[in-house]
Amino acid sequence: MTGRLRAPTGRYGGKTAAERQAERRRRFLDAALQLFGDAPGYRATTVAALSETAALSTRQFYEEFRTLEDVLAALHLEVNDWATAAVVAAVAEADHLPLPERAAAIFRAYAANVTSDPRRVRITFVEIIGVSRRLEEQRLARRSHWVDLVCTEANRAVARGEAAPRDYRLAATGFIGSVNGLLHDWSAGWVDATLDEVVEELVRQLLGILRPAGWEPDRG
Repeated sequence: MTGRLRAPTGRYGGKTAAERQAERRRRFLDAALQLFGDAPGYRATTVAALSETAALSTRQFYEEFRTLEDVLAALHLEVNDWATAAVVAAVAEADHLPLPERAAAIFRAYAANVTSDPRRVRITFVEIIGVSRRLEEQRLARRSHWVDLVCTEANRAVARGEAAPRDYRLAATGFIGSVNGLLHDWSAGWVDATLDEVVEELVRQLLGILRPAGWEPDRG
């Protein structure tokens, strides 16, 4: 089945059709986080299994989604949005701090959010890989979003006299790869360190990019 079915309309059980639809969608996404992010994983999950875990019918699934790939795409975006919200809040709270403390606060917020649930790590760094061209484009688009965020903060640091002026896009792209790889490996138990130590290492790497050898901050 490739098309979505039409959901019922009208009020039922004290809820509008839109409210019931949002509730069903939430239950399917919660079930997907459980099955895709743990066992058996996205590739071994069926529509029937997802529907059973959500305590809904397969008909209700096709009222909300066309395919399981649509569910994975929506979940991947949602997990990224949770992390983005945490980072945006941290940026606002740490805006008055010097660069090293500000960078540490921002990356601590990101790392804490992404690693707060191992299933989020698996959705972000594992299950999304190699599914389809569409999801690969989505993954790269979200990575570009994080690169943009790093570039924005780097340029703000330059304007404050806290970082060396340069085009940071290439360096930011490489740095985001380090962030993703290190957090994935740490979450998988392949890195013998605390989360604070991981964040400290990432901050050191970022400061090394922003403040290369021989450059001095503007003390004016």
